[in-house]
Amino acid sequence: MRLSELASKRIINLYNGEIIGTAGDSDLMIDPASGLITEIVAPAGRNRGAGKGEMSIPWSAIRKIGPEVIVVDIEYY
Repeated sequence: MRLSELASKRIINLYNGEIIGTAGDSDLMIDPASGLITEIVAPAGRNRGAGKGEMSIPWSAIRKIGPEVIVVDIEYY
């Protein structure tokens, strides 16, 4: 999958059904030693309070990357 294809996908949390944001507004953290993606860092959305920082989503929390969405399963506070 190309990065441009990934960037347009919305990130949905399976835990509570919240739309976290889009992959294009997020950062991918990559382990320089292995070259593997370790996490997605999404900006704080309106449901988490603007200006409250970032939400880290471990790559292991990704359940499915579909044609339009990325489904993650993460509990956060």
